[in-house]
Amino acid sequence: MHNSEIRKIAFVGDYLPRKCGIATFTHDMYASIAGQFPEVQCSVVPVNDRPEGYEYAPEVRFEIAEQDLDSYLRAADFLNFANTDVVSLQHEYGIYGGPAGSHILGLLRDVRMPVVTTFHTVLREPHLDQRRVLIQLADLSARVVVMTDRAGKFLQEIYGVPEAKIDVIAHGIPDTCFAAPGPYKEQFGVEGRPVALTFGLLSPNKGIEHMLRAVPAIVESFPDFVYIVLGATHPDLVRQQGERYRLSLERLARDLGIKNHVIFYNRFVELDELTEFIQAADIYVTPYLNPAQITSGTLAYAFGCGKAIVSTPYWHAEDLLADGRGVLVPFADPRSLAQEICGLLADDPRRLAMCHRAYELGREMVWGRSAQHYMESFLRARHGRQDRPFKPLTVRTLAEQQAELPDWRLDHLETLSDSTGVFQHATYTIPNFEEGYCTDDNARALLLTAFLGELGLDGPKIRRLATTTAAFLQAAFNRERGRFRNFMSFDRRWLEEIGSDDSHGRALWALGACVGRSRRSDLPPWAAAHFELALTPVPEMTSPRAWAFSLLGIQEYFRRFSGDRRAGQVRDVLTAQLVGLYEQTATPDWPWFEEILSYDNARLPHALIASARDSGDARALEVGLEALGWLVNVQRAPQGHFRAIGCHGFYRKGQERARFDQQAIEANATVAACLEAYRATKELRWVDEARSAFEWFLGRNDLGEELYDPTTGGCCDGLQEDRLNRNQGAESTLAFLLSLAEMHLLESSLAGFRQAR
Repeated sequence: MHNSEIRKIAFVGDYLPRKCGIATFTHDMYASIAGQFPEVQCSVVPVNDRPEGYEYAPEVRFEIAEQDLDSYLRAADFLNFANTDVVSLQHEYGIYGGPAGSHILGLLRDVRMPVVTTFHTVLREPHLDQRRVLIQLADLSARVVVMTDRAGKFLQEIYGVPEAKIDVIAHGIPDTCFAAPGPYKEQFGVEGRPVALTFGLLSPNKGIEHMLRAVPAIVESFPDFVYIVLGATHPDLVRQQGERYRLSLERLARDLGIKNHVIFYNRFVELDELTEFIQAADIYVTPYLNPAQITSGTLAYAFGCGKAIVSTPYWHAEDLLADGRGVLVPFADPRSLAQEICGLLADDPRRLAMCHRAYELGREMVWGRSAQHYMESFLRARHGRQDRPFKPLTVRTLAEQQAELPDWRLDHLETLSDSTGVFQHATYTIPNFEEGYCTDDNARALLLTAFLGELGLDGPKIRRLATTTAAFLQAAFNRERGRFRNFMSFDRRWLEEIGSDDSHGRALWALGACVGRSRRSDLPPWAAAHFELALTPVPEMTSPRAWAFSLLGIQEYFRRFSGDRRAGQVRDVLTAQLVGLYEQTATPDWPWFEEILSYDNARLPHALIASARDSGDARALEVGLEALGWLVNVQRAPQGHFRAIGCHGFYRKGQERARFDQQAIEANATVAACLEAYRATKELRWVDEARSAFEWFLGRNDLGEELYDPTTGGCCDGLQEDRLNRNQGAESTLAFLLSLAEMHLLESSLAGFRQAR
């Protein structure tokens, strides 16, 4: 392998002058590789945790806004257009946006070059999002790098990463000369005194308070002893609490009577000055409290500089300081800290032998050696990917689809329709004339035509269906009562004067979509007139689902007429009613609007999220996302697939849930709600949840049976305990087609975003 095969490397992660360990690591790695391989063009793509960014050095070519998913996708385009050969990604859960830092997955899915990911944290007990993100990161990376053998075993045993994909490269350190502490102590005013040092960004998990409590016992044996605490408070902690933690440490030093034996340097120091501080120390101390720390840059730096180290037994310290290379003490144990530090200070030969051994072993960790190892990993990644085609991002990869979206087939919907409207039911695929028509299904069909028109599928058959279903709703509206009728017999007789609140809400939703989405010249003005009439009785309705359908209709209407004050007032009333219902009913173990999960459940949070996106109502958004998050967990089977609440008994609080019959409208509602949550938050997990619900139609369900009929575009009426309900009625068929339209609309919006750039 030849280094000339790699011409451009991009480093992605935090970067100096941002104050964090990953920023320092990325900078040092960039500098070492750029120095070792001057023929390679190196650039940096940092992640900003604040809107104003940082004053970066010239090697920074593109910046990512931490919480902005689109920013990650733009960065991927930048890397692709720049013909980057390899991306070196630094991964830590806290530095990227989205659940468990999942926004970075969008970048990895879109880039066309191999990615080598360095995992700075590998958890033994990850929560669900952390596990999912790391597995996907490893899958999307050509190679992965960890810094210890223990981390490599975790990747294999916990996350299923193949051993052949893992490179173990120790944390890089500066290449310093071995030096006695004496000459360096003078510049810090501690000449002639025994010195212990801890450095790094301050936070409560560093355990410094326990070292402070050890100082009085050390001073008894070494009256001139001084403990230096070097480092600014972690910026995240400052944003949350200010300097409360640092002040508590200073107060503790005063209370212990050791303020003349403790020096706090409240600043973030660059490498040269840091090295001088390390050289001034006789002993380096890491009293950290979290055993699950797989990597510590400060520990590596001190070890490589040839320091005697006393540390608590977190994972990296256990590995690096084994076999007498340092001293390990129990967590949160000031007595043991004092005893071991005094022992080393009193035994010069033992301490100096430990220093020399650490320095010798540290030569294998210096950045020059590390750069060589990383370049070998980059070359392996490039060779491993040369024969594989790279494709631009599509929504299918973004949502981790297991299959392409099905083709559009409207044959069965056409079979279910005549010149009056859409029939409610079918026996197998044969329309059931006896059951007649209903406003619910004709409203769904009209809504579908609006979606199809936006997708550019506005052909003669679709236009005819739109006209027929619009005419049905026009006839269904009882002007004298100001309400929609719902059921019509096959001989075109209305079977009621007023339909259900829900059917009225669905009709309003379809009208709003015609106003907001239709590209025809005739439908929007017709729909706007009927929308105005149908809006009047909505605030008096009592069905939460009618409120939700009406809110969705208002949001569609606002695509064109956002300044309509009356519609805005109704929106605010309905939103407040849904939030109020939630606040009256929700409990920590049942965060829902009612004490039962029944039908079309996801429409309730869907409506709140959609309303909040337009109105800016933070509480409505919070309630919507919280309720939807709970619902998708309830609807997730232990095997991970979507499991709708069954309609034979539903799910009442405190009782057993019904597993069957599972209905298509539940999957459709969940798809739409999760995609609305994605649009509101840009969190990729919602796309994953939408995809899971959509795959229910395609066979990823309790029976492993495909409800969607690819030959006609029809959909079976439900999932029973032991078989499918083979009837393909309008509700189920339209639920599938609406879900397919939602997935295509997401794909279309992302494609349009890229074309616009």
